[in-house]
Amino acid sequence: MTQMEASAYAIGVDVGGTKVAAGFVDSHGEIHQHTRVPMHSHGTAAEGFASVTAAIDALLKLVPDSNRVARCIGICAPGPLDLHTGVILNPPNVPCWRNFPLAAEIARRYAGSVKLENDAKAAGLAEALWGAGKGYKNVFYGTLGTGIGTGILFDGHIYHGRTGAAAEGGHVTIDYNGPRCSCGKKGCIEILASGTAIGRRVRAKLAEGNARASAMLELAGGDINAVTSETVGKAYAAGDPLAKEILLETADLLTIWLGNMVDLLEPDVIIIGGGVATMLNPFFEEIRKRLPGWCLNSRCLEIPIVSARYGAESGIAGGAALCTVPCAAE
Repeated sequence: MTQMEASAYAIGVDVGGTKVAAGFVDSHGEIHQHTRVPMHSHGTAAEGFASVTAAIDALLKLVPDSNRVARCIGICAPGPLDLHTGVILNPPNVPCWRNFPLAAEIARRYAGSVKLENDAKAAGLAEALWGAGKGYKNVFYGTLGTGIGTGILFDGHIYHGRTGAAAEGGHVTIDYNGPRCSCGKKGCIEILASGTAIGRRVRAKLAEGNARASAMLELAGGDINAVTSETVGKAYAAGDPLAKEILLETADLLTIWLGNMVDLLEPDVIIIGGGVATMLNPFFEEIRKRLPGWCLNSRCLEIPIVSARYGAESGIAGGAALCTVPCAAE
């Protein structure tokens, strides 16, 4: 990357509970140099901030005379956050920050434009601009991982609602008798179909005596407590019947959820990303076929369900995507 080229690049920053990643992203959504450092999320606010600046500083060192590079910095962070002030409120996965003015502190240090957004919403924007949602007017994006997050885009703009708290699709209840989620509600799709939920469900089945019928216990070194959603994915790829049963159950739960989303929003496309989505990719067509049983919308089969373009780097792309549109935190 030359100095002249670098001036056209945005910096995308992905802040998570365990890591901070940063990268240069061009106007086509291609990620170039990128860095990754540990996130000190359980320390002081200053230590958490130092993790973010360490990732950005390491990235800027990759560009000669980086102080002369014009740049916008877009930051994806876990919510809740205040878009109007750029303040991180009280994210459960980043307890070091409580009412922390992240956008202002980054702008003060780097003297550039800084934009802040919820991670799933920003990732959805990147998909709409450059990824699987390109060319579609209205997009529903869901990321399936440790938890479940969503982004809703109308005419290329993130839908925030009245206060910025809209699009918490991972906490839509589909079973009011279901287990209680960390958000306090019962039967949210997150508590039923996230990676954490898949791991919990398979461990329960193995404890009931299904271990002999599955290779998952062996994959986990004989320790039921070590079985995770990643174990399920590996076992399914090897033809394990219990792993397939677990993933089919998860697909059924997601079908109910997506049926509700279709009836509420009728998007032009449904994009699914995140680590769990990779496992469930073979079931996407099955989910789409089952949608009519959970939709009032008679034309639901016209809506494609597709895999996200961006995987582990969705936060970097999402941060950079913020630099292309007006933002409330600007």
